[in-house]
Amino acid sequence: MTNPVQVTYGMNVYGQSLTACAVEVGRWRAVAGEIAFAWGGDRDTVELVRLGVSELITNVARHVENPRCYLRMTRIGWAVTVQLFDRSRRLPVIPSVPDGEAEGGRGLWMLREMADGFGCERTLRCAGKIVWFRCVLPEGGR
Repeated sequence: MTNPVQVTYGMNVYGQSLTACAVEVGRWRAVAGEIAFAWGGDRDTVELVRLGVSELITNVARHVENPRCYLRMTRIGWAVTVQLFDRSRRLPVIPSVPDGEAEGGRGLWMLREMADGFGCERTLRCAGKIVWFRCVLPEGGR
C-alpha cells in the first residue's frame, strides 16, 4: 500500500489523496472541520463542511468502482470550496425534489440546498469528475 499524498500550499489550500471507504469517513470529516475552523469558519460553517465531506466521500465509496480520490479545500477571500475528484465520469443524478422513500439521492440534494454553491463536472485531463461545494465564511472569522 502506498502512502497518500498530502499537499498544503500556504495557508489557503489543502489537498489529500485518499481511498474512500466507510471506516475512514469520520477521519476526513474531522480533518475538513479542523481546516474550515482554522480558516475562520463558525459552528454552522464547520458542520456544513463536515456534512459535505462525509456525503462526497461516502458517495465515492458506494458508487465508484475505483475508490481512490483526491480531496481539495481552498479558501479564497471569505469562501471555502471543497472539491472531491474521483475516477468515474458518471455524474451524480440529483433530484429536484428528493423522494422520501428512495434509498439515496437526498444527501447531495441537501448539500446543494445548504451550500452557497454546488456543482459537478467531468475532468478534462483524466477520466473522472469533480463534485464540489462552497461555503461562505462569516466576515471577520469566528
